[in-house]
Amino acid sequence: MLATTLLAAAEEGGEDGGFWADAYPIIPHPAELIVGLLAFAVLYWVVAKKVVPAFEKLYQERSEAIEGGIARAEQAQAEAQQAREQYSSQLAEARGEAARIRAEAQSERKAIVEAARTEAAEAAARETERGRAQLAAEVTQARSELSRQVGELAVELASRIVGESLAGSDATTRTVDRFLADLEERAPSGSAGGATSLGKA
Repeated sequence: MLATTLLAAAEEGGEDGGFWADAYPIIPHPAELIVGLLAFAVLYWVVAKKVVPAFEKLYQERSEAIEGGIARAEQAQAEAQQAREQYSSQLAEARGEAARIRAEAQSERKAIVEAARTEAAEAAARETERGRAQLAAEVTQARSELSRQVGELAVELASRIVGESLAGSDATTRTVDRFLADLEERAPSGSAGGATSLGKA
C-alpha cells in the first residue's frame, strides 16, 4: 500500500515537475528515487530475511550431506581396508594351517608306512622262526622215526644172522642204542657212513 501511495505521489509530482524533468533529464525525479530506494529496501529485506536463509539452509544441508558422504566413503574405505587386511591375515593363517596339516599328514604317512614295514618284518620273522621250529621238529621226528626203523631192521638182521631172537634182551637194546648213536654221529658224512656203520653192526 505504501508503494501505491508513493507511485500516486510521483505521478502528481510529475504533472507539476516538468521543470525538473526538463532541467535534469539524466537525474531521476526525487519521488522516483524515493520509490526506487523504498522498493530496493523492501526487496533487500525480503531477500535478506527469506531468500538468503533458505539458500544458507540449503547450502548447509548440501554441505552436511557432502561431508557426511565423504565421511561415509572414508569409513567404508577404512572398513574395506580392514576387511582386506583381515582377509589377508586369514588367508595367511589358512595357508600356514594347510602347510602344517600337509606336514603332519606326511609325517603320519611315514610313521604308518614305517610301522607297517616293521610289523611286516616282525611277522615275517615270526613266520620264519615258526617255520624253522616246525622244520626242526619235523627233522627231529623224522630222525627219531628213522632211528627206530633202523634199530628194528638192525635187530631183525642180527637175529637172522645169529639165528635167535634178540628182540627182548638188554644187550641187544644197548647194542642198538650204541649203533644209533654212532649212526647219528656219522649222519652228516652222508649215506656211505651210514652204510659202513650198518655193516659194522
